[in-house]
Amino acid sequence: MKKSIGISPNIETLFGTRDENVRLLEDGLNVTINLRSNAIELEGAARDVARAEQVFTDYETLQRSGYSFNNGDLNSMLRVLTSDSSTTLRGLADAGRQRSFGRRSVQPKSSNQRRYLEAIEKHDMVFGIGPAGTGKTYLAVAMAISALLAKRVNRIILARPAVEAGERLGFLPGTLQDKIDPYLRPLYDALYDMLDPEKVDRYLEKNVIEIAPIAFMRGRTLNDSFVILDEAQNTTSEQMKMFVTRLGFNSKAVITGDITQIDLPNARRSGLLEAIDVLKSVEGLTFVYFDEGDVVRHHLVQRIVRAYDEHKARVAEEQMLLLTEAKNADAANTNGKAPTANGNSAANGATSNEKAASADLKG
Repeated sequence: MKKSIGISPNIETLFGTRDENVRLLEDGLNVTINLRSNAIELEGAARDVARAEQVFTDYETLQRSGYSFNNGDLNSMLRVLTSDSSTTLRGLADAGRQRSFGRRSVQPKSSNQRRYLEAIEKHDMVFGIGPAGTGKTYLAVAMAISALLAKRVNRIILARPAVEAGERLGFLPGTLQDKIDPYLRPLYDALYDMLDPEKVDRYLEKNVIEIAPIAFMRGRTLNDSFVILDEAQNTTSEQMKMFVTRLGFNSKAVITGDITQIDLPNARRSGLLEAIDVLKSVEGLTFVYFDEGDVVRHHLVQRIVRAYDEHKARVAEEQMLLLTEAKNADAANTNGKAPTANGNSAANGATSNEKAASADLKG
């Protein structure tokens, strides 16, 4: 099916740098897009052409309404749109306008990120689980700021395990705050990225935003709060149970972690792994899983994550192969010893018979 649509003013801004958005739409929607002198020609299956036409219509409508796309947001929206047939460009833009993230415009850059944001809006407790660079913590902080600015909560509490990889706070120099700040730096970075530094400092001073190790959560009931637990894979079972039972009235909790980067001693099971098993059927909370396709850092990060996954699979295959070879070798050795033993017995028997025959002759 072929269809021509008219060219609207400034439509070329939809195409992106070196027509990267056009190629994205062609690959994602299985259509061919050609720019003619007075029209844009779409070719493909009827359903695919209709979706592509809707993208151009939505873009024109958003432009007329004064909507502006910033910092690669358009490309991110188109990636979500091409991977999820239930979304539209206008729907994604409207969802972004409904959330205020301070001085930043935050748009999901994958279908899983979109589901993550929607899950945080709909549920009181959300677990975001996936590899580094998938936006788990950043988006959680963005949603917390959105809730605070909209006065849906009165404060934000950001918690993180402060002891990792066998380190102990007592060996670090400075005050307690000096000791824990390095562990909590990623949370500070997200805050300063979305809010003016003066506002962040003021919120921190008034405890509107509180950042602390998870140990500081014990014994508290957190009402009217947006609570985030980062690096949850490094909590113990006791810490995780303590944290998820802190939730008070009119509060939300988001727990993020990467189960491939557990720094706890082998003897202690990760509280996040246990929570996945224990809480999977509890009503009112949900789990959102990310993969390498959701990595939004430098493109090398996505390749690095994939390389580690492939290496892990390769090592597991090699270990299985070595185990199989060892079992086969043991079996071969066992089978080889039996004939030798029988042979020795036969030889010994023959030697005995020869000795007996020799004795008879001498006699």
